[in-house]
Amino acid sequence: MLNNVIQKAYRWAQKNSIWVIHFNTGGCNGCDIEILDLLTPRYDVERLGIVAQASPRHADVLLCTGPVTRQTRDGLVQIYSQMPSPKYVVAIGSCSNTGGVFVNSDTVLGGVDKALPVDIYIPGCPVRPEAIIEGLLQLREKISQNEKI
Repeated sequence: MLNNVIQKAYRWAQKNSIWVIHFNTGGCNGCDIEILDLLTPRYDVERLGIVAQASPRHADVLLCTGPVTRQTRDGLVQIYSQMPSPKYVVAIGSCSNTGGVFVNSDTVLGGVDKALPVDIYIPGCPVRPEAIIEGLLQLREKISQNEKI
């Protein structure tokens, strides 16, 4: 009984306090600009408990933009491995979902799912901040339903 109450309190705290770190694996930076716009007072995602972090050791969610290249794959995996569990990955934009317009390049491996397990895909080129908020709210529901421990 007590363990169940503790688990519910932990899930409530985790879903209402999402700390994100952003990693750009390459691309045109259109989605990066939208993420920066998301973190400004205009959209005010801090009211939803979403806070940007500079260190992967303090982040719960990895926001990835751009296609995964041979050059950035190792850095992406290293940042993911430094994050504490449970950790989540959100692929933002067409490039991070599938490789986008860069998919036929010799140096591009494809989307983020070629290097990491992705929890939420947010399509678009570039993705609007409203769509990113919707994707993060879907991630909150996934966390509250205890889909990943």
